[in-house]
Amino acid sequence: MDRLRDGLLARLRSNPKAEMPFLDHLEELRWRILWSLLALIVGTGAGMAMVHYLDVLRLFVRPLQTILADDFQLIYLAPTDSFFFFLQLSITVGVVLAFPVIFYQAWVFLSPALEKREKRAIIPALWMGMVLFAAGVLLAYLYALPLALRFLSGFQADWLDPSYTATGYFRFVVRLLLAFGIVFELPVVVLVLSTLGLVSPTFLRSKRRYAVVGILIVACLLSPGDYLGVTALMMVPMLILYEFSIFLSVLVWRGRFRREREQDSAAPEDSVAEDSPDDEPEPTPYDHGDPAGGTAPAGPEGEE
Repeated sequence: MDRLRDGLLARLRSNPKAEMPFLDHLEELRWRILWSLLALIVGTGAGMAMVHYLDVLRLFVRPLQTILADDFQLIYLAPTDSFFFFLQLSITVGVVLAFPVIFYQAWVFLSPALEKREKRAIIPALWMGMVLFAAGVLLAYLYALPLALRFLSGFQADWLDPSYTATGYFRFVVRLLLAFGIVFELPVVVLVLSTLGLVSPTFLRSKRRYAVVGILIVACLLSPGDYLGVTALMMVPMLILYEFSIFLSVLVWRGRFRREREQDSAAPEDSVAEDSPDDEPEPTPYDHGDPAGGTAPAGPEGEE
């Protein structure tokens, strides 16, 4: 028992912060991945039920029916295409349903490595990122998707008859919705980088021209069919979000400067307290007084 106690005490002294060993990190990561996979499987099962009983496919095809015809239906070219389309749509719904659990598992694994100040900044940023992603997907579904479908369906309509496959239409819609959701995450990225001290408002303002050119390029690459309406619909929110990112960066750096001023104002008091006159140094055996006129130590000559 004494040997076990000494070993534990030595381990605590060598690891004062109770940091987890590498193998324990791997074990923790394995369990987080397993719980995330389990949530994904359960979410996919729930997604299958929703697609089959709640008629999710009608919500998926509705933007296309409003443009072409109310009775328009997607087609498939192989016997297995209908099943794989049903599976793809179910997995997509399952990922959406399981995302809170997956996000929680990732946060529990990564949060011990963050400081309290970083947690206070990152947690609101993550919630804001979820809201902005949902706003981008909603904007794409309500406005960008109908505009793109109307343009692409009317292009060369005199010579070509639109007949869309289920898998091709699925890839098109998911790509457009994800593109809008991802570009709406720009303020979150800038907020995290500003919290870490990697980006400043001055830097963002000085690079505004390059940001406009980059936003134009990204909007042209992500907009389907190079349709100018969808490109403009993506550019305008990105420009607004860039200015909003500058505002968030200003707030972060103001808080940083305020904390630095508070630390600087508190530093002189600490130094005065440390160098107070009441705490005089103790004399040493080699202290013989002040040679410039202080009181001389008592000795044989002084006694005379």
